[in-house]
Amino acid sequence: MSALRVGFLGPVGTFTHAALLGQSNLAQGELVPYASIGDVLEAVATGTVDRGVVPLENAIEGTVSATVDSLIFDHDLLIEREIVMPISLSLLAPTGVTTAQVSEVWSYPHALAQCRNFLSTLGNVPVKVAASTADAARLVAEMGTTAAAVAPTVAAATYGLDVLATDIEDHEGNETKFVVVGRQLI
Repeated sequence: MSALRVGFLGPVGTFTHAALLGQSNLAQGELVPYASIGDVLEAVATGTVDRGVVPLENAIEGTVSATVDSLIFDHDLLIEREIVMPISLSLLAPTGVTTAQVSEVWSYPHALAQCRNFLSTLGNVPVKVAASTADAARLVAEMGTTAAAVAPTVAAATYGLDVLATDIEDHEGNETKFVVVGRQLI
């Protein structure tokens, strides 16, 4: 029997990736990052991967509409299980950049919304949307400017960034519910 192929909202270093790694039977499979939730669900529906892991709901920001809409309207997939994971957000930037120097902040919309209070302390710094929190970290690392990312701390090591601030979310007890989906239950 071939290894289980598991798609997830990537790139490596997202909260979705971390949730997946916490599931030993899935983490042992071939892990395939995708650029969007829709891409993950399409890969499961077409059989490109056997399972997909996507965010469903956040305790602060609510439903992840890209997941719910796609499961309702686009794909006939089964939810195999839920994974609930605590969420802690950090501000990451290239080495040498200080919080006072941050010129723009990149992240996934739900993550940006979860730390509005912290972001307001940066002044009128523009926020930019990325496909995921880890993708924001990747973009900031590639730009090498004074941009910063709101992302998990693990993304700092993955993309060679410094952690400027931790636990920047507005509310304690923040969690995200992820779902494992497939074409059939195993």
